[in-house]
Amino acid sequence: MEVEKGKGTDVSDVQGEDDLDEEPGEEIESAPPLKVGEERELGNSGIKKKLLNNGIHWETPEFGDEVTVKSDRNYAVHFVGTLLNGIKFCSTRDNGEPMTFKLGEGKVAKGLDNGITTMKKGERVLFTLPPDFGYGAEGRDGVPPDSFVQFDVELLSWITVVDICKDGGIIKKIMEKGERNERPSDLDEVLVKYQVALADGTIVAKTPEEGYEFYVKDGHLFPALTKAIVTMKRGEKVKLIVQPNVLSSMPDAFGDKGKEATDGFPSIPPNSVLNVELELVSFKPVIDVTGDSKVFKKILKEGEGALVANEGAAVTVSYIAWLEDGTVFERKGVDGGQPLEFITDEEQVIPGLDRAAATMKKGEQALLTISPEYGFGSIVAERDLAVVPPSSNLVCEVEMLDFVKVTTVAL
Repeated sequence: MEVEKGKGTDVSDVQGEDDLDEEPGEEIESAPPLKVGEERELGNSGIKKKLLNNGIHWETPEFGDEVTVKSDRNYAVHFVGTLLNGIKFCSTRDNGEPMTFKLGEGKVAKGLDNGITTMKKGERVLFTLPPDFGYGAEGRDGVPPDSFVQFDVELLSWITVVDICKDGGIIKKIMEKGERNERPSDLDEVLVKYQVALADGTIVAKTPEEGYEFYVKDGHLFPALTKAIVTMKRGEKVKLIVQPNVLSSMPDAFGDKGKEATDGFPSIPPNSVLNVELELVSFKPVIDVTGDSKVFKKILKEGEGALVANEGAAVTVSYIAWLEDGTVFERKGVDGGQPLEFITDEEQVIPGLDRAAATMKKGEQALLTISPEYGFGSIVAERDLAVVPPSSNLVCEVEMLDFVKVTTVAL
């Protein structure tokens, strides 16, 4: 059921800077939370909100989000609309189906859009809207001109909708929120699962069950995928709508060229809109340790706490080091062997290992990629298990077993 939008005045038309300090639809920050049964005006808008049942958590939807609500008397996305005298003029509860719509697009009365942005998930409220935020001087079927109306609204859920590039090219709907606030960067290695379909539902690409791993900077499949991934958190699940952007020199999808059939999947016709189900399963942060792209640290396992070894620490590590062709040339603290102990910034080990160890936490495991400048340089290095040729790139898997800050006593 679609509820006719209001014809009244927008919040910005009736409120000056002196009238309302918060954004439209928000409650004044200094006001205490509403108690069940309590009613309050939202700013000086004339919109009244009466709390019927408390919600959960603290988040509230924003304009552009897709909300699903139901309402009893008066109206709101599963709601019943009434006049102040109790006469019903619309209802979504009659058919038992809640209503889903995008906030801020005029699908419902303007005051309802603004009111819902103050609600928490599961919250139920009674909104009373003045004519300017209801149906105005024109009214609608069942609502006389210049009428106050009420909406009994329960906010069931909402989906956050993000226009990633601010041009409508990639629309992201967050179906399941991720963990923590960390997002991958261009250097990081990500593990994703996805399914790509055409508008008619034809699946044109899909990861294996275990997902697919790649470095963000290397890209994968088409540009929109990586543009979306860097906005996501671990465990986040989204749905993307990707436009072909045929006029762009760097289209988000496959533009006017399309894509030939491959790997058992059908071809993608030119100018296709793509629907993508995408999950960021996990990612491994990659750090440019030296700032010149000569020593990279990929974190395989997060360490404990917030402290890192830093310079001048006595560290104990286990590690395996090998050449690019897989030849292992050194192994310490593995399979019962003695771990490696050294003091950072004392030139006791190769510079790449030294610099990386200073950034590690206790218990952290990392994979280092070290250029010759921070390895053994242009010399031949005879190590425990093999000879390292001149100008060799090195790879080391390191675990920080322990570190102790070294205190220097002046004599």
